[in-house]
Amino acid sequence: MLTIYFSGTGNTKYIAQLFSKKMNAECLSIEDDTHFFDEIKKHDVITLCYPIYGSRVPRIMREFAIKHMSALAGKKIIIFVTQLFFSGDGARVFTDMFEEDAITVIYAEHFNMPNNICNSVFRKPSEKRIQKYLSKAEAKMERACHDIKNGVIKKRGFNRFSQIIGNIQGVPWQGNSKKNGLGASQRSIEYKAMNDVRIDDSCTSCNVCVEICPMRNLENNAGEIIQKGNCTVCYRCVNHCPDKAITVMMTHKKPRWQYKGVGD
Repeated sequence: MLTIYFSGTGNTKYIAQLFSKKMNAECLSIEDDTHFFDEIKKHDVITLCYPIYGSRVPRIMREFAIKHMSALAGKKIIIFVTQLFFSGDGARVFTDMFEEDAITVIYAEHFNMPNNICNSVFRKPSEKRIQKYLSKAEAKMERACHDIKNGVIKKRGFNRFSQIIGNIQGVPWQGNSKKNGLGASQRSIEYKAMNDVRIDDSCTSCNVCVEICPMRNLENNAGEIIQKGNCTVCYRCVNHCPDKAITVMMTHKKPRWQYKGVGD
């Protein structure tokens, strides 16, 4: 069994590593310098973990899946997604990139995790609140591992009602997940967000954002941080900028706090 994950600010990394430890599985980030075709082919079961953005698979994870589609074909797939509240069919939409029966999903689960949108209306999660999220996630993971070991098939979010709920957020975010696949509608929030990183005058060009961006979307051009139109809205730069100088997407309110992952 192999676990592959993308994590913007640490929540999904926590879930991926928790599962891998319990199941004695190898665990890799899609940002690792690894030949993933070879790694995927070595294993019969692939666990894919990602955060939900607007009830959709993040573009960076879609790009990874499509790039490695031939290696994933024929595999048994477990899908774990992280979310703040409720994403409808956040796990199911991963399958929209594949032809019917190309992959076999044997388990899918959604995990509620602490909020990392640090310039939203939500307050910074307290340590007590974070621990409550983690306790519930660990209990759910314990049940999931027990099910998987015993051959129980469970697919959270794969029913019609969940798909309807997911589309309420998902269509404005990306558009039709089946039709668009890798891309997004030009009228969607995701498409507009690709080129909507803003850096204010408090930036000191420390290059932290340049170094940590998973999309290589930011660069230092003669002392000025500029974007290259490739933002995946992971919020990593917003949460790690020491000057709180960066905002992304359609929400450009300066962060009042920052979330740097579980334990920080």
